[in-house]
Amino acid sequence: MALGQVYPELYEQQLAEKAAQTTALLSGYALPAIELFRSEPSHYRQRAEFRIWHEGDDLFHIMFDPETKQKQRIDYFPVASKRIADFMPVLLEKLKQKPELRHKLYQVDYLSTFSGELLVSLIYKKPLADNWAEQAAALKQELADFAPLDFIGRARKQKVLVDRDYVMEQLTVQGRKLSYQQVENSFTQPNAGVNQQMLGWACDIAKQLDGDLLELYCGNGNFSLALAPYFRQVVATEISRSSIKSAQLNIELNKVANLQVLQMSAEDVSTAMTQGKALKQLDLSHLQLDTILVDPPRAGLDAATEQFVSQFQDILYISCNPETLAHNLKTLSQTHHIQAFALFDQFPYSHHIESGVWLRKINP
Repeated sequence: MALGQVYPELYEQQLAEKAAQTTALLSGYALPAIELFRSEPSHYRQRAEFRIWHEGDDLFHIMFDPETKQKQRIDYFPVASKRIADFMPVLLEKLKQKPELRHKLYQVDYLSTFSGELLVSLIYKKPLADNWAEQAAALKQELADFAPLDFIGRARKQKVLVDRDYVMEQLTVQGRKLSYQQVENSFTQPNAGVNQQMLGWACDIAKQLDGDLLELYCGNGNFSLALAPYFRQVVATEISRSSIKSAQLNIELNKVANLQVLQMSAEDVSTAMTQGKALKQLDLSHLQLDTILVDPPRAGLDAATEQFVSQFQDILYISCNPETLAHNLKTLSQTHHIQAFALFDQFPYSHHIESGVWLRKINP
């Protein structure tokens, strides 16, 4: 398959292959019937990043083949949202006419939303010129047909905004409209359509649970906001300062009254709660934290967090790596059985797939 292309006629086949591989990897566990959530076969990514290649007067996006390491020119990128894909060639044609903005341009990052916003980061291998902001503002005016549009200029130890460094996403989950601030360079789910399905699946599980929820690795509140209506109280933790700021803003935007977000690592949370200590001065005595949600990075849960998570009645585990999920389940399956299992095709035409697991504690 050519890099950066989509193959709708092969979509179901590649998804079936990934599902079979994941099922085989987890064959040692008693899995219930797998729920499979599909992506759109094209224009599904709300984020895209490209190196920029200069050849004389020409200027174009490139990607590097992960196997051959060879560069490949990208003139149109149907993997990206249509908002990004349609804008990419227009931007480069404009930049070709603007030597101040194209000189030493090294990379372009795009971030878009279902709600139609677009944020473009221009990254340079030289310090930004004194008039960079003025030039970028003029370019933004020329591209008014693509509004709402904002630019960021980046170079070593420099960041200049024209005019914001974030977009506002709107997702529909279980009939509710949720607003999310998504900041440049902060983690967000790249496939917004599949993310909506993932949040809906988690909400269907949450409807069957009681008490309060603790969430680790909460990011900008992606799951916390969606799940808050189904629990008395939600306590969510995250280590990234920028994600915490976005989560707090998103709580206000969505008028969620039963959600608190704390800046703590998963390791610090497990240590504090294991020792019976408060979380950032939050008194836990009035909470019934029966459920925990974890959405860890690709490395999965470390051994200490595994042991901590295994103390909860119900576990919602969102995984971006089936191999580390399989490793974690070796521990968690000793105390819990799998109630529900889902696969979310966040990354079509690649070997990556997202998983969702609901585990319930085995009665002694």
